[in-house]
Amino acid sequence: GLSYAWIFNDNTLYVQEDRRRFVSQETGNLYIAKVEPSDVGNYTCVVTNPKAEQSVQGPPTPLTLRSDGVMGEYEPKIEVRFPETTYAAKGSSVKLECFALGK
Repeated sequence: GLSYAWIFNDNTLYVQEDRRRFVSQETGNLYIAKVEPSDVGNYTCVVTNPKAEQSVQGPPTPLTLRSDGVMGEYEPKIEVRFPETTYAAKGSSVKLECFALGK
């Protein structure tokens, strides 16, 4: 399968996942909780196909802070994209993604 990563500000340093950042290996989306001024910049998605030993970069996507101070309103919701059935071999690792969005 494909793997996804993100580059910040055209650096070769990839965005590191931590308590605020998460890269979905299902969709390739980058999630950032509680955006801070240091998060402002350009983000570039990198898709890698390990079998073909190839990587492709998308166009940079700018992230800016709103100047009006409005945070936006989001109703609480849970984003779940689980397959109907998930199979795993004994002793293997499984990663299920569930996102709680809201204010």
